[in-house]
Amino acid sequence: MSDNQKNARNKKVLYGIIALLGLVIIVLGIYVYNLSNRSTTTIVTAPTKSASSEKASSSTKKYVEGKDYKITYSNTNLIDKATIQKGLKASYLTDINDLMNTDEQTGSNMAKIEVYYNKDKNLLVENLFKNGHSDSEATTAVVYDLKNNQIVKSGVNYDTNYQPSWLVYTWKKLSK
Repeated sequence: MSDNQKNARNKKVLYGIIALLGLVIIVLGIYVYNLSNRSTTTIVTAPTKSASSEKASSSTKKYVEGKDYKITYSNTNLIDKATIQKGLKASYLTDINDLMNTDEQTGSNMAKIEVYYNKDKNLLVENLFKNGHSDSEATTAVVYDLKNNQIVKSGVNYDTNYQPSWLVYTWKKLSK
């Protein structure tokens, strides 16, 4: 085989490799583009309150934080957000659709939720304010024991032994 034939063959191989690499780059580019522009679907379901009220929310409205409601965490140096969320979840206070629902039969009808952290007793005291009631007086209080992962008290009045210390979370309904 002559040098010219070897050079021609080497050029063909080189061009073939370049073409193959170009094709791989194009395919990867299409894959990355589709991955970054892929739409997602979120399905939100509301938990039932009890066996007697098994109506799930038929509303498909998606509430927007900052427009419909506002969440504020404070004193996160004392307690982390995940721990606060754990207490809220145990009290069924994490479903935004339920909190915003003003139907007394199927929704919580909340105007505001304030959560205080009692560091000495390792408790979360959740003050719940229903729509139409005083902004300064909670309609219900829930005391959640972080050590034992359980609700220790729930109702309109709670013992002053559970008196809160630090405000750590506020949920407030903004839309009417």
